[in-house]
Amino acid sequence: MELGKMGVWYAADKLEPAQWIDFVTTVERCGYDTQWYSEATGFESMALGSFLLCQTSRLKLGSSIANIYARDAIASRNGTKTLNRISSDRYILGLGVSHVPLVERFRGHHYGRPVATMRSYLEQMRAGQDDADDLPVVIAALGPRMLELAAELTWGAIPYNVTPEHTAHARSILGPDKWLAVEQKICLEPDTGKALELARNELSRYMVLPNYRNNWLRHGFTEAELQDGGSERFLNAMGARSHLSGQA
Repeated sequence: MELGKMGVWYAADKLEPAQWIDFVTTVERCGYDTQWYSEATGFESMALGSFLLCQTSRLKLGSSIANIYARDAIASRNGTKTLNRISSDRYILGLGVSHVPLVERFRGHHYGRPVATMRSYLEQMRAGQDDADDLPVVIAALGPRMLELAAELTWGAIPYNVTPEHTAHARSILGPDKWLAVEQKICLEPDTGKALELARNELSRYMVLPNYRNNWLRHGFTEAELQDGGSERFLNAMGARSHLSGQA
């Protein structure tokens, strides 16, 4: 399977099924290689993946992410194999540890240590499988230890809410051959003030989540820059270009 050069990411719960059909067929018609979709509080990841695969013929579908607390490792392994058998190898399993509120408050599970929990999950998926390395699995990885785990046991990493500098850092850890599919935000608003406000509205909901916050601090932002929806420097860094005032 080839990942391709360009994909689209969209939050699963923002669309109804009929809207998803229009969206994903448009993405395929426009020539994109992969459609990535999330799993939060609505759609179940593999059920939605199956539905979207049935609407397309060429486009690859990737979960970004499928929550490891939503199904056990064997269910994820068998589900991935099943979806690839019915779609001529067009499904990529993107796994993530999610966040404490979504795991403990919403699902009622104990949130374990992220790297250790992910390692155990991946090892369970691979146990007794002669073709373990052939399973198209990537993981959400922000910090160096999770990126190292991605390089060791998966096809690569799918970082989210990161800067271009983080992408370069991630590539240096993963090496040249692993997949690195980075969600990169784009703002099309030409007015600087409006663009910054749009970015602030989008990013503010993530600032209460420790996994993202810790990664931003690790990469040089200060606590002050993460207050009140984010500083201008932070918001510009999170955009697809160095300045959100330009169209992309």
